[in-house]
Amino acid sequence: MTEKKVRWGIIGTASIGKRSVIPGIQESDRNIVKAVASRHLDSAQKYADELGIPKAYGSYEELLADPDIDAVYIPLPNHLHKKWTIKAAKAGKHVLCEKPMALNEQEALEMIEACEEAGVIFVEAYMYLHQQRYEAIKHAIHNGEIGEVRGIHGVFTFDGAEDKGNIRFTKEWGGGSIYDVGCYPISAARYLLNEEPTAVTTHAFFSPEHGNVDMMASGIMEFSNGVALTFDCGMWAEFRNELEILGTKGRIIMGSAFIGDQSYRIIKDGKTNEIHDENINPYKLQADHFAESVLDGKPVKFSSDDMVNNIKAIKGALTSAEKQERIIL
Repeated sequence: MTEKKVRWGIIGTASIGKRSVIPGIQESDRNIVKAVASRHLDSAQKYADELGIPKAYGSYEELLADPDIDAVYIPLPNHLHKKWTIKAAKAGKHVLCEKPMALNEQEALEMIEACEEAGVIFVEAYMYLHQQRYEAIKHAIHNGEIGEVRGIHGVFTFDGAEDKGNIRFTKEWGGGSIYDVGCYPISAARYLLNEEPTAVTTHAFFSPEHGNVDMMASGIMEFSNGVALTFDCGMWAEFRNELEILGTKGRIIMGSAFIGDQSYRIIKDGKTNEIHDENINPYKLQADHFAESVLDGKPVKFSSDDMVNNIKAIKGALTSAEKQERIIL
């Protein structure tokens, strides 16, 4: 007997879907991609042909009306996440929404409410948090392996400044580096510390050449007991994606914290322990966990409250930069 699979529809032809998320879904044993939709049928058909997807639709509404679709992945520009998540929920489809799920806390609450009312699964696509190493590192921290945590430092930067037509450079669409990559160290610190920040102060470079979005930002996010996340993020800088957790007796370093190799180092008493986790595709892991929730009724990895608190922290960082003041969260 063939095992039941989650049947996916893809809303939009974004490059992140083609490059990463869809191959991860296709690699998973309990998921299958059945359709893709674009605002133009030609675009959808070309995308479908390249990825071996059986159906192509010339509108998102057509895909949502397909009874053979169980779940949708939404990689649309950030300002459209709320609209199409709610429409998908009302159509009875489970939703995997690209990060950040919303532009602010209120949008997130409305999306979650719609999904809860419809009885559908709703997950935000932070694929890196599905890696086993994050759970292991969190366990090590809370077991005191590096002593008391004194601080976390995270960075995520890349140089995409030449692509002047990039949707990330449209402010009203939720563009900018904090929403795009700053969300990674912020979400990582919240996860590893297992608590919510209390305040944030951010300084940013808003580029007139790029729609006045924050092309580079640096911040300090305050947690309890004097612990802080210091972070920087950018879309006009050398590529980095690193995370360091500093303790009284040691530190943990991830040279590729969010994408890339899944190894990490624990440095303690002058000795370095290099840990090499199996490099399983995190997009596959994300799809596997999603299928467990849909097919087996297993709780999603992150609660609704967690998702709301995450976007609250991210939006707080952006607001701090815009107002040039410390924001209480």
